[in-house]
Amino acid sequence: MKMIPRIETLTKKKLIGKRMIMSFSENKTVELWKSFMPRRKEIQNNIGTDLYSMQIYEPLFFNNFNQNTKFEKWAAIEVTDFKTVPDEMETFILIDGLYAVFLHKGSNTDNSTFQYIFSTWIPNSEYLLDNRPHFEILGEKYKNNDTSSEEEIWIPIKKKK
Repeated sequence: MKMIPRIETLTKKKLIGKRMIMSFSENKTVELWKSFMPRRKEIQNNIGTDLYSMQIYEPLFFNNFNQNTKFEKWAAIEVTDFKTVPDEMETFILIDGLYAVFLHKGSNTDNSTFQYIFSTWIPNSEYLLDNRPHFEILGEKYKNNDTSSEEEIWIPIKKKK
């Protein structure tokens, strides 16, 4: 598998959503989305319909990968402002920066794209992982647990010195 990402500079985004602490061994993604999706219509000032599945990792998370290490995961949507935030939801500002954007085709349980990114693409690229949130954009071609699904995987990067 050889995938060529597009390199994109993200502009600052305001997100509203729900978050949970989890690990890869205790994955609570389904639970998180089940709590968010029925209530996403309460978010009034959203921009578009794309959903953001965002992960915030500790700085050395991938240097010494352990599936039991905790991280923060968000289910969110982009908004124009934070004037009205539904109960039990939180705000997050995704700062601008450089990202490698990969198109993942297939089920959301297929980890081959992530394995390629971290074991092949990053080590052989002119980039290093940057310590900013990772996220997937679940757009109109996203279908949960469907092999014909498509989503964008955004990996924070910086140029190697």
